[in-house]
Amino acid sequence: MKNTEKYTQVFMTVFQVNEEALGAEFTFSNVEMWDSLAHMTLITKLEETFGIMFDTEDILSYGSFLNGKKILEKYGVDFNV
Repeated sequence: MKNTEKYTQVFMTVFQVNEEALGAEFTFSNVEMWDSLAHMTLITKLEETFGIMFDTEDILSYGSFLNGKKILEKYGVDFNV
């Protein structure tokens, strides 16, 4: 499975949405289900999926589907493969 597919699958699982719901508007402030518990579940699942450990700053700034990819790239996750 490609990293983009893994990333999308984590969001679909945590937020129980279909792939079409994920995009620029899928943000902490726009998604009612994205509360603090869902946020930490998301972070945990992403760390497990990609074998990384987020810095506190990145956990706090992880507020959107699109921005999350940029944060993961800092940890060496390549979305082009």
